[in-house]
Amino acid sequence: MMLYAIICEDVPESLPKRQQARPAHLARLQILQDAGRLVLAGPHPAIDCENPAEAGFTGSLIVAQFESIDHAKEWANADPYLDSGVYAHVTVKPFKQIFPS
Repeated sequence: MMLYAIICEDVPESLPKRQQARPAHLARLQILQDAGRLVLAGPHPAIDCENPAEAGFTGSLIVAQFESIDHAKEWANADPYLDSGVYAHVTVKPFKQIFPS
């Protein structure tokens, strides 16, 4: 297994769509975490603030372990945020973690 970075860019004004699809999105991430395969996951706030409120988010980053890039892409393409129109674009790249070791 190898790590992959899933880099997601939101459509403009994505916050209402994010709020609606969030429970299903988090449930999938919880499965990865429970399996010990999730390194990190979270959104990119649209402003320089921990809680951007109505400003919303511009995308997300997920770093997780998958058997191959094809499996990582398959998982990313089934994300509820993609299905509900939150993400405009998703990139999946191999990732090599150096720190923390």
